[in-house]
Amino acid sequence: MTDDDDDSGARTEAARKLFAGPCDFFWAASTPDNLPPPSQPEIAFVGRSNAGKSSLVNALTGRKTLARVSHTPGRTRQINFFHLGDKLVLADLPGYGYARASKSLAEEWQSLIFAYLRGRANLSRVALLVDARRGLMDTDRAAMGLLDQAAVSYAVVLTKIDQLSPALRAKAQAETADEARRHTAAYPEIFATSALKALGLDPLKAHLAALAAH
Repeated sequence: MTDDDDDSGARTEAARKLFAGPCDFFWAASTPDNLPPPSQPEIAFVGRSNAGKSSLVNALTGRKTLARVSHTPGRTRQINFFHLGDKLVLADLPGYGYARASKSLAEEWQSLIFAYLRGRANLSRVALLVDARRGLMDTDRAAMGLLDQAAVSYAVVLTKIDQLSPALRAKAQAETADEARRHTAAYPEIFATSALKALGLDPLKAHLAALAAH
């Protein structure tokens, strides 16, 4: 075993402990002027409606109901904030791009999302969730463009990979990585996960835990 292996193992274990520790809801914001005061480094989870944001937050923290999982796309209309061990803040954002939402409500949600992403000083990383079965869609590309313009660093996280064969998983990861390379604020590594089967969670935990306050 090399020193690099030791360091990687230590980082993985530290990340597991952080995400297994206390994680408590403390704020909900439904308008841009009702956001909590900036504190610890913040990780935002964002993606299309039903991309699996709340399920992934629950899986990462080992809870079943920390973040509410809605079976009705477009139901969540606020940003929910959670303290993770007094080292990170997790922000679960409402989904974007739900076609059946009324135009006025869709604009209201997207205004909240984009105002938050553009103006949050302590936002350390955005986890941009993409359903691996569908790949990047126009709404995802619009979000990536906004994050590029705002110089907000983001990592693309593929979800629901348990529903793809190994060959299709590899294909989805490669195609997403190829497109991410064309975006200035995108992190080069693509994380492939399944909240249901607990696949790919440790690498994502280690990536996010590295941003925690020390």
